[in-house]
Amino acid sequence: MRVLVTGAGGQIGRALVSSAPPEVEALGLARRDFDLTDESAVERCVREHAPDVIVNAGAYTAVDRAESEPEQAAAVNARGPRLLAAAARACGSRLIHLSTDFVFDGRASRPYHPDSPTGPLGVYGRTKLEGEQAVLTLLPARSVILRTAWVYAAEGRNFLLTMLRLMRANGAVRVVSDQVGTPTAARSVAEVLWRIIAREDLTGVHHWTAAGVASWYDFAVAIAEEALPLGLLASEPSVAPIRTEDYPTPARRPAYSVLDGSSLGPLGLAPIHWRRALRSVLEEIANA
Repeated sequence: MRVLVTGAGGQIGRALVSSAPPEVEALGLARRDFDLTDESAVERCVREHAPDVIVNAGAYTAVDRAESEPEQAAAVNARGPRLLAAAARACGSRLIHLSTDFVFDGRASRPYHPDSPTGPLGVYGRTKLEGEQAVLTLLPARSVILRTAWVYAAEGRNFLLTMLRLMRANGAVRVVSDQVGTPTAARSVAEVLWRIIAREDLTGVHHWTAAGVASWYDFAVAIAEEALPLGLLASEPSVAPIRTEDYPTPARRPAYSVLDGSSLGPLGLAPIHWRRALRSVLEEIANA
């Protein structure tokens, strides 16, 4: 089987390519190698590689900057998936498209199901939703939308590494406590993606995150508690909770981002608790 991974320079893309089963030929294309917004480039790439499956992990993820760069965000998050879906249809490939909790408005009080009403609050979420809709319209019988949330890894740009840097530099951080979701390790998303790839009959929209619920403040406290005994912090930092209104940003964020992943139960992969996954990633950093 040949699997083409776009966005291979990102957290999930890297994790996916590095964890490919031995019987799979995984072709990773980073942004510098492949312009997701160039129609001729997309058509040529898919035609030349003729993949059985395309995993689109490429995205414009600068949530705040998207508010002032809506055209750029739309080009990558909406036009890009549409071009991939059209190329996949012409080539006979399946397309698995990664999406986000930001397609929801965060007003719920229970986990969002894949068929829950959407309502993005900003440009990033809106363009990601448009990308989903394009894929489902053009390739309804051979596509999967996988939404996830709060992704982090041992490398890249993410909340975990930002917190470690600030805790080391300042000895104290102030973190929003009224936004709730589930921190999710990139490699766990890669693991479920390989299960999805193996199930040719699986289609539609699905969710996947780690188990459990946390605020960003909870996540930061856990980072401090787990990092200290591993020697990743020289001393215990101060972690203070603040409200969203105390940390204004250009883009509004959903206050509640917990996703219900039960539709993927038949894959036989149970999500582990976010705190256990965090400990594992921090151990990876400490041993690097």
